[in-house]
Amino acid sequence: MSVLEDIEAAIPALRRYALALVRDRSRADDLVQDCLERAVAKRHLWRGDGPVRAWLFTILVNRHRDLLRSQPLPSHLIAVDDLLQEPAAPARLDGHMELRDVHAAMGRLPLDQREALLMVAIGGKSFAEACTILDIPKGTLMSRLARARATLRALTGRTAPSLPQTNPGNARA
Repeated sequence: MSVLEDIEAAIPALRRYALALVRDRSRADDLVQDCLERAVAKRHLWRGDGPVRAWLFTILVNRHRDLLRSQPLPSHLIAVDDLLQEPAAPARLDGHMELRDVHAAMGRLPLDQREALLMVAIGGKSFAEACTILDIPKGTLMSRLARARATLRALTGRTAPSLPQTNPGNARA
């Protein structure tokens, strides 16, 4: 498979991750387009020492960070047009409300924690891949994941799942 074919095959995953990261379809499409333009223009710089997909995710994350630095938006201000419309009738499914709560809570996470959580939990990346893409050590990734999960639990009022208790008298040697 050529580099261009690998790039094309990664587009759906890049779009999903960008949408989860920026939470706006138009901005996500722009971010992916920027990433793809850079990747195609600089494909001669790819060293071939890993998967093209990881290289693309690195470009996407770095481009997103560049955009945030150049146009910082106050995270505590939300445009009135961006507010969710409340339904006229109460929702029938608790799962829908829980999903909405988790989605809103993820938007309140600090960027570094949200990037790590999306990369591993939503993107399905291994810890090694996520560390490479985010350019952070494994310990930092693990710390960000733990803080993100704890913050999500606190923001959504959920508790950590409990592990079954074992009776030491019944444990096998």
